[in-house]
Amino acid sequence: RFIACPQLARTVRRCLQRGAGPDPQPLLLEFAPGPGILTRSLLDAGFRVVALESSLDFLPDLQSLENSLDGQLKVIHGDFFRLDPLAKGALKPPAVSSDKLFETMGVAAVPWMADVPLKIFGIVPQQLERNRLWRLLFTMYECSSIYRYGRVELNLFISEKEYTVLTAKPGKSKIYQALSVLAQLGYEIELLHKEPWSSFATNLKNGGLAIPKTVQVPNDHLCLVRLTPQQNLFTGGLKPSNASTFIFLVKQSFAKPKSRLTDRLNSWSLDNTDRLLKALEIPKKAAMCNLYPEDYKRLFQALQNSDMFAETLFHDEVLTSTRTMN
Repeated sequence: RFIACPQLARTVRRCLQRGAGPDPQPLLLEFAPGPGILTRSLLDAGFRVVALESSLDFLPDLQSLENSLDGQLKVIHGDFFRLDPLAKGALKPPAVSSDKLFETMGVAAVPWMADVPLKIFGIVPQQLERNRLWRLLFTMYECSSIYRYGRVELNLFISEKEYTVLTAKPGKSKIYQALSVLAQLGYEIELLHKEPWSSFATNLKNGGLAIPKTVQVPNDHLCLVRLTPQQNLFTGGLKPSNASTFIFLVKQSFAKPKSRLTDRLNSWSLDNTDRLLKALEIPKKAAMCNLYPEDYKRLFQALQNSDMFAETLFHDEVLTSTRTMN
């Protein structure tokens, strides 16, 4: 895992204080705090912090810090990326139930259109980073796990490579992907800060940073990114109950990103595709990688309202994809 160096703490604190709200002691869930360098800075800034730590090596020092404070810090043995696993039976730490976690924090569920009920902060591990981002997207679109409680805000350090993909624009066929479409539709994405890899230490035995290599996009920084779920996400026929189908439709569309939309619609055995595209004001020759995120949502709505489309077309593939992500 990556560990922030002390000189970065003030920058992170300043970024998270922006938009913290009127609460004199706003609540923040921090995952993988490690030795607690950033945790101490957040406590000094007046945050109430719930620290979710998976490593037994770091727990004693964090618990000692917790005992020295008057309820401002709560330390829990758990792994943020093992929330609500599909395994049956009682959960064994570091696996955690989001219901028990939110009960411990005293955070109640609110409607989707309400204000953000909780802010979460952490450094996303580089191992399986893309998979972790996908899983967060799945749970948001389905309003499951942490998103059963409302529009939970994420403040994440992610690689510059993944940030570039999340914010890529149509036409960039090599970096504009299904993840780009779904993230831009689902989240308000705000870049809070870019920090060179050299500002981070690691707990690897060899002391290396294990920086992922990339050719197509720059990857010289970790990016602190705020991901706030969009209030208007579930409009235009998109609902948590059919979100898995929408996700799979977008993912399948990018299997061949340079293919024409008309060819993709024909592959789904749909008739009258010309009429559909005319109604959506999408050119017949438009390629999948040239459609804007809003175009995909309008396309999904039009297909749902059409007698040409049935969600059962994707049923088995959607189930398989959902279980893989979980």
